[in-house]
Amino acid sequence: MLALLKRNLFIIIIFLFTISLGFVTFLTFIDKSFIQLNEDNLQILLFFNIILLLIFFLLIFIDVKNSIKNNINVRGSIANRKYIISFALFTLIPSLLIAIFSLFIFSFALEKYFDKKITTAVNNSYEIAKNYVDEKKNKIESEIILIAFDLNKYSKLLKNEPKRYQAILNTQRLLRDIDQLHLIDGDGNLIISAINSPYKKIEDRAIKMVIDDDRPLKIINTYEKKSAAVIKLTNYENTYLYVLKFLDKNISNYLIESEEAINFYYTVENQSFGIRVSFAIIYIALVTLLLFLSITIAIRFSSRFFVSINNLITASEKIGKGNLETKVPELKTDREMELLNKNFNLMTERLRNQQEKLLTSERHEAWENVARKLAHEIKNPLTPIQLTIDNLKTKYLENIDENKKNNYMQNLQTILKQIKQIENLVNEFSDFARMPKPLMKKNNLNKVIQENINLINKLDGTININLINHLSKEVILNFDYEQFNRVFFNLIKNSLESIQEKAKKANKINKKINIELRQRRDYINVNLIDTGIGFKDKQAKELIRPYYTTKQKGTGLGLSIVDKIISDHNGSIKFLNHKNGAKIQIIIPIK
Repeated sequence: MLALLKRNLFIIIIFLFTISLGFVTFLTFIDKSFIQLNEDNLQILLFFNIILLLIFFLLIFIDVKNSIKNNINVRGSIANRKYIISFALFTLIPSLLIAIFSLFIFSFALEKYFDKKITTAVNNSYEIAKNYVDEKKNKIESEIILIAFDLNKYSKLLKNEPKRYQAILNTQRLLRDIDQLHLIDGDGNLIISAINSPYKKIEDRAIKMVIDDDRPLKIINTYEKKSAAVIKLTNYENTYLYVLKFLDKNISNYLIESEEAINFYYTVENQSFGIRVSFAIIYIALVTLLLFLSITIAIRFSSRFFVSINNLITASEKIGKGNLETKVPELKTDREMELLNKNFNLMTERLRNQQEKLLTSERHEAWENVARKLAHEIKNPLTPIQLTIDNLKTKYLENIDENKKNNYMQNLQTILKQIKQIENLVNEFSDFARMPKPLMKKNNLNKVIQENINLINKLDGTININLINHLSKEVILNFDYEQFNRVFFNLIKNSLESIQEKAKKANKINKKINIELRQRRDYINVNLIDTGIGFKDKQAKELIRPYYTTKQKGTGLGLSIVDKIISDHNGSIKFLNHKNGAKIQIIIPIK
């Protein structure tokens, strides 16, 4: 999932910008944003919303198109596309239905929000609070006129009898049910206050408004929860009466809240269309992103699944045509698909091994028949030829001149020598044709190899032959001791002869044969590596073919017999070129 988000980082960024701008637009329509609510700002916001939404759609379209092209443009894509389209439709249809239903519910709720009854209730609620404030405001206006009338009658007491005047002020405050009563000068400085009337300086502009006007000035401050009034006292010099009446705390708060609510209410009502548009933009962006993620994930998972299926289809077709070398790429996918691919490859490998064994068995059987017939056909005339030579030697030798006897005997010896070679060849043919089934017993592989190394060392002590056992113990396997003895004698001897042949052409070579023992799963690998002349590519494929040889006096049966013995033991042998020589790899099953 994290990788998917990284691949589509730019789309995610555009989506976040679109959503953020949608919310800012929505808040601006309801006048709750940091952007001022006016027609120009709303038009700019909506324009950028539409541009970002179109860019968002375009990026999603391009990404989905590329994903389909890269991940589904393979064999079997018809089924893949069918699954992708089905998945997309099953995601799209509910998303569209939910989007339409949500927008309908939102519009319906918005309409109900502006229902006549609700509008009436909002207005009435505000009017009740407003009437209460107006009542307090009008009352403070009438009370200040009465207080000013009474205080004008006692203007002389302010200087002459201040204590009595103070009592009059206190009485006026209690009688008129006023919270605070003050006398102030033209600069707003306090002259005298009634009891329990802490003074907070009045605004200068309020005094300026009543300097030349005998009428009272009403001051109302809902946020400070007070109603006040100021009036000029005509019988005093530069003196003003300032009275305050505090509003009920709950009513005042209610008025503030009601005023804010009614302003918000009518703002929303005036911008209802824009609110629907911004809500639709936000919802469309969210639904589109979720739909895009669903389709993208579906493409990834479907392609991941169908790539393996397509590989299996292609591989099975090739195998059906006889190509058992085919393998399914082991991709990183679901565990079950990985197991299926692995088992498929194991199956093809076993089929190939069985085919190779079958072909090898048939080839050996065919060559055995050929060898048997050749041995029979060649052996039959050898006896008469041998008898004829004996007759020639006994009957005609005396009749030949002394000068020609030596030549005569040399010719007979040559014929006898060639007959001997033919007999040896016939015997090898017979051995190849009569190769017995292996007698399986528990034997020590290390011991067999070491005995043959010791034997070959007697033929040429200048060649360094090493047995390198990479296992922690000796290798005990089921095999025919005599046949394996023949295998390793033949192979080590061939390597020795190859090094000797190379030494004739080059003065200084590293005469070395390494025999390594390793274990790979349920198999033992025996690697024979020499520094001889190596194999040519063409010869390496034909070395095990009976009667094929690169030696002047070879019969071409040695490696064929080796191959047959290894095959009878359910193993395999490979002839490979190495750095400065050759490598023979024998694979023998442990069980």
